[in-house]
Amino acid sequence: MADVLVLGAGMVGTSTALAFQAQGHSVALVDRKAPGQETSYGNAGVIQAEAAEPYALPRDLGTLFKYAIGQSNDVTWNLPGALSMAPALWTYFRNSAPKRHAAISQIYAQLTARATDDHAPLIQAAGAQNLISQEGMALLFRDANSFDAAAKQAEAACQRYGVTFRALDGTAYQAEEPALRIAPAGAIHWQQSWNCSDPGGLTAAYASLFQRQGGDVLVGDAETLAQRRAGWCMQTESGEIGANTVVIALGPWSPKVLRRFGYRIPMIYKRGYHGHYQSPVGLRRPFLDVDNGIVATSMKQGLRLLTGAQLVPQNAPADSRQLDRGREGISDFLEIGPRIEEPQWFGTRPCLPDMLPMVGAVAGHAGLWVNFGHGHQGFTLGPTTARLLADAHARGTDFGLNGLAPSDRLR
Repeated sequence: MADVLVLGAGMVGTSTALAFQAQGHSVALVDRKAPGQETSYGNAGVIQAEAAEPYALPRDLGTLFKYAIGQSNDVTWNLPGALSMAPALWTYFRNSAPKRHAAISQIYAQLTARATDDHAPLIQAAGAQNLISQEGMALLFRDANSFDAAAKQAEAACQRYGVTFRALDGTAYQAEEPALRIAPAGAIHWQQSWNCSDPGGLTAAYASLFQRQGGDVLVGDAETLAQRRAGWCMQTESGEIGANTVVIALGPWSPKVLRRFGYRIPMIYKRGYHGHYQSPVGLRRPFLDVDNGIVATSMKQGLRLLTGAQLVPQNAPADSRQLDRGREGISDFLEIGPRIEEPQWFGTRPCLPDMLPMVGAVAGHAGLWVNFGHGHQGFTLGPTTARLLADAHARGTDFGLNGLAPSDRLR
């Protein structure tokens, strides 16, 4: 018997287990795989302190038309995926209106502003400093007008949220990034982000810290979760385990589990792919090739290229065309060698239509708490929402950041 069961051993769930443990609870962390093996493994490894505004759905007809006809590499889709997510996409579109998005960003910015501070003690305690650099991240532009517009937007974000950046002409940026073969038109360097050379490894290091401090990491299927009079229980490979409190931190799988208890949660499932390639020169910092919708970053496994969003059903087979197009497009910037042989990885970003994670108690079921829906920023915000959740649990109430609690969002 534990005090708390945390379901999901990605960055969000592992951080949640640590946060409850820090408050003196006995905690069991349960997943069907080892910690850090799903979306937390395959992302860009950036703790994005600059990401004060969540990704909005574009509302201009030109961009949406490019998405519709497959002309943009930022977003691809298929009809079954678009139809299955249509209600959530419509709500997402409405919430992306400037006034509504600005209000959402005021909440979101309070989370990202503390992301590195919340990661820092865990990195130290886990002995994972060798995985972290503090070089920030960059956006590279091929068109001067696009760069000028982005520089103005960055200045506005700096004034509004206090995020810091440099706007550099392409020649100046190439001089400090040896891997670049040609100069872009310009670069926006966000300075406060931290980079991780092995995001799955960092999540696993946090889980090892949790175990060293007395926590249990178990293999089990969240579909076996059941409510009993005395609390909650589920089956694991080590036998049945129970607890008074259970936290659903299963990312894109959270709605499926919660549906068993009567809750229907609309979600936009943004699939992303990565591939590793041999490269003669490592990158100083990650960058986004804005025109080709592809991120490049140096990882322990090699040069990692990562795609934008693919709107497809969760059970759709792998389709690497978005990755292949991005690799071809970015190849003038970087010397990219042969692809490293490995199974084609993909993961799903769990995006809620209001662009905010769902964090707090589920009023209809005693002892049921949730921490999911972080969209593109689960790796960034895992420790932050974990601390908020554990603090709320300790007080027996939801916390002060309006907009995150499930009470007004679960139906």
